[in-house]
Amino acid sequence: MDFKDYYATLGVTKASTDKEVKQAFRRLARKHHPDVNPGDKKAELRFKDINEAYEVLGDPAKRKKYDELGANWRAYEQAAAQGQPNPFAGSWTSGGGGGGVRTMSQEEMEQLFGDSHPFSDFFSTFFGGGPASGADRRTGRGRARQRRGQDVEHEVDLTLEDAFHGTTRRLALRRDGHTRTVDVRIPIGVGDGSRVRIVGEGETGAGGAPSGDLYLRVRVLPHADFERKGRDLYLKVPISVTTAVLGGEAEVRTIEGKFVRLRIPPLTQAGQLFRLKGYGMPKVGDQADRGDLYARAEVQLPTELSPAEREHYEALSKLQGGTAKTPSAA
Repeated sequence: MDFKDYYATLGVTKASTDKEVKQAFRRLARKHHPDVNPGDKKAELRFKDINEAYEVLGDPAKRKKYDELGANWRAYEQAAAQGQPNPFAGSWTSGGGGGGVRTMSQEEMEQLFGDSHPFSDFFSTFFGGGPASGADRRTGRGRARQRRGQDVEHEVDLTLEDAFHGTTRRLALRRDGHTRTVDVRIPIGVGDGSRVRIVGEGETGAGGAPSGDLYLRVRVLPHADFERKGRDLYLKVPISVTTAVLGGEAEVRTIEGKFVRLRIPPLTQAGQLFRLKGYGMPKVGDQADRGDLYARAEVQLPTELSPAEREHYEALSKLQGGTAKTPSAA
C-alpha cells in the first residue's frame, strides 16, 4: 500500500489555508464531475481521488492526523511489516469542510459510481471504514454491509406524436426471480436521449438498503414529415408556382394534426422559411411553453399543362424575352 499525497491531488501545499484547500477542491470537483464527463472513466477515478483528498484535508482533525502520518510513514510501514497495530487508525466521520461545501458521503459515492469501496485502502486503513478484523471474518460477526441496489437502464422508442402528447409504457420487469408489470408515464415534451427515472425499480439493495432506480432512455423515431431541432419543428409546405409568384395562402399541418393558414407573400423563393410561433414542441414540465414551427416553401412545378395554361406560359415567356417552342409530336 503506497502513501497517497493528498496535497498533490488537490494541487495545494501544507502551507495552504483551509480556504485555499476548499477553493482547489471546488474547482477540480466541477471540472471532473461525472455529470460533466459522461462515460469518462478517467474523470470518474480523478473525481474519486479529489473527494478522498478533500475528505481528509477539509477536516482539521483528519488533516492533522494525516500530517503526522506523513512524517512517520516509514515508521508505520515498518511497524505494519512486524504486525504491530496501526497507531493512526480512527473512526469514520462523513462530510466536513463547512461553508456550503462538503465532500460526498460514502453512500453518495456508492450511488454515483456503484462501487462497494469508493475510497482507497489507504484512506480506509488510516481514517476508518476499513474491512472487518480478521477475528470478525473468521467468526462471521462482521456487520452486514448495506449497499444500494444498482440502477438499471432500458431504451424506449417513441413517435414524435408520443413525445408531443406524452404517453404511457407498460414494462415487464424481472427482479429477484419474479416478473411484475409497471406502467411508466412518459412526460410531455421529452427529447431524443432524455432519461425518465422510475424510483426504486432497479436492482434490490443489499443488507436492507434501498433498491436502485430504473432509467428509461428515450429514442424519438424519425418522422415522415416533421424534423425536430430542440423544441422547434420544421415542415415542407408545397405551394404552386402562381402562389409563389403572386402571393396567396397555404395550409400548414401542425403536429397536433390541425391545419393553420399561412400567408404567402408575392415572389416567395423556393426554400424560404416562415415561422409559426408557438406551434412547436412543448417544454417538459410546462406544456404551455412551446417552441416554433418553421414552414419551408416547396414550390411545385406543374407536371402537365392544359392548352390554355400553355398559352399563358408562352405569353409570359415572350414578355420575359424568351422563346417558347411547342414540342412536335413523335
